[in-house]
Amino acid sequence: MSAVDFGAFVAELASESGRAILPFFRAHHAMEDKSAGGVFDPVTEADRAGENIMRHLIKRSFPAHGVLGEEFGNDNTDAEYVWVLDPIDGTRAFISGIPVWGTLIGLTRAGTPVYGMMHQPFTGERYSGDGREARYDGPGGARKLRTRQAAGLASATLMTTSPALFKGDEAAAYARVESQVRLARYGCDCYAYCMLAAGHVDLVIESGLKPYDIVALIPIIEGAGGIVTSWEGGSAAGGGRVIAAASKPLHEAALALLAGQG
Repeated sequence: MSAVDFGAFVAELASESGRAILPFFRAHHAMEDKSAGGVFDPVTEADRAGENIMRHLIKRSFPAHGVLGEEFGNDNTDAEYVWVLDPIDGTRAFISGIPVWGTLIGLTRAGTPVYGMMHQPFTGERYSGDGREARYDGPGGARKLRTRQAAGLASATLMTTSPALFKGDEAAAYARVESQVRLARYGCDCYAYCMLAAGHVDLVIESGLKPYDIVALIPIIEGAGGIVTSWEGGSAAGGGRVIAAASKPLHEAALALLAGQG
């Protein structure tokens, strides 16, 4: 089965997880802090409900597949196909009632991301891709996604979840890039990457990501013509320090600044 053949199943995962999650949005519900006294890291009943239903459907439909999820850990991750799930990417926005969160559903084959979807059930938006093409489905109608081609850093829009992600040398490296762009905006988590794929944002730079934060987004951005790598230019599938760019020249220019070469 090719990656694209999983599209209908991913759509089912999105629909069912959305039905499980939405009743908790802008409602009173239990929340825990996973940080054990560190940086606030919330998890809600909605996170667990969304991941539970996706795991159930995967196990029922593809029992030989593995699953890597934010809330319930790893299962059979040595399998050829592994699902990488984040039921609510942007939990801080979710608990604040702000609709810039989404459900991330990624699929890897032999460790390589081959299909991904970001679903925002409150707004009814879906961004999906298989590395060769990407599409949007939602308000305004369906369309293919394409990144825009900024002339250079001076005309680019940069996003990150928060400058507080970066410490020490990383903070200085990020600041070198931000100082060169036209506009920098903070927040949005997975939405920032989808806005890059849709042609509204040119760069996203982050650190400290987990695989479930980025795997689903890689095939979307690459399918729209963008580039996603580590800060060293390698695979971003393992998380860590990640840069996404709308074009190769922009990617190269930002990488050079991150490395202190600009």
